[in-house]
Amino acid sequence: MLTVLDTLPERFLDTPARELHQIFSGPTLIHLPGRRQPALFVSVLLHGNEDSGVVALQRLLQRNGRRMLPRALSILIGNVAAARKGLRRLDGQPDYNRVWPGGHAHSDSPEAASMGEVHRLMRERGVFASIDIHNNTGLNPHYCVVNRLEQAVLHLALLFSRTVVWFRGLAGTQTTSFSPLCPALTVECGKPGSEANAEHAARFVEACLHLSQFPSHEVHEHDIDLYHTLATVRVPAAVSFGFGESRADIDFDPKLDHMNFRSLEPGTVFGHTRLPLPIGVIDESGCDVAREFFSCEDGRITLQRPATPAMLTLDEKVVRQDCLCYLMDRLPLANWQPHGRVLCTSA
Repeated sequence: MLTVLDTLPERFLDTPARELHQIFSGPTLIHLPGRRQPALFVSVLLHGNEDSGVVALQRLLQRNGRRMLPRALSILIGNVAAARKGLRRLDGQPDYNRVWPGGHAHSDSPEAASMGEVHRLMRERGVFASIDIHNNTGLNPHYCVVNRLEQAVLHLALLFSRTVVWFRGLAGTQTTSFSPLCPALTVECGKPGSEANAEHAARFVEACLHLSQFPSHEVHEHDIDLYHTLATVRVPAAVSFGFGESRADIDFDPKLDHMNFRSLEPGTVFGHTRLPLPIGVIDESGCDVAREFFSCEDGRITLQRPATPAMLTLDEKVVRQDCLCYLMDRLPLANWQPHGRVLCTSA
């Protein structure tokens, strides 16, 4: 169940993510005072194997010392039980980033009750902005995921990276649940365990704490590389797969994650198979679009239309617990700025 604190445990600043279970018994919300209100909300460790957010906050708070923060900061420490094992989530646990208000899966679970309570408390206190810090297991640049194409959200994203992915929203995620309340985004900090990735996240959170308000001027086309998520690619549970293992039902390219954020042409080979179209592809509306994106001919799984993948991973457990990748298109920002205003397009 959720624990709520008004002070930071002293041992937090020098405790690795895998040992945080010694301090926190479960998900914990920590409210820290600052010169400005309302608070910046930052969630970390929703996936136990993604530690850059924890390290970023530790660095930020160590550097700040005993000084008052420039803005109040509310921190959610997530899945410490999975972090202890270095796993995204434990077997039998729901994904901590799929149980927020608005989602339907695991809605009766203790985890959903805890995240619902976090959402209620932050809504009542007021939220300046929401940041959910993640890592990924494949080769990806640092980028942001947004649910709304609004000026404040895009300005917030550009403080972290010019690479921004617009995803209409996956029900039950932290960012989707906070988007109606405040500018909200997910930041993807590359692979966990990297000093540089944690430092980038720390500097981003620090910059957000120093914001008094969001810029009023428009984001310009030349300042942003904007993508739109079209579909999610998954491997069905009954289908075996590997990377360079010909005995599996699917033998994916062992360098598959090198394709992330590359514009791929039709005919690009993702792997080989002995089955007819053994992967699932679902668009933002929940429709099966596998045959729109892929074909299987002569045992090769090939791309049918131009697309740019993100979050391709070689981690088999992550593929099972989440997905193989997302497929995207580049999106000219001008398409969404009629008469000089960015449209709100949340799910």
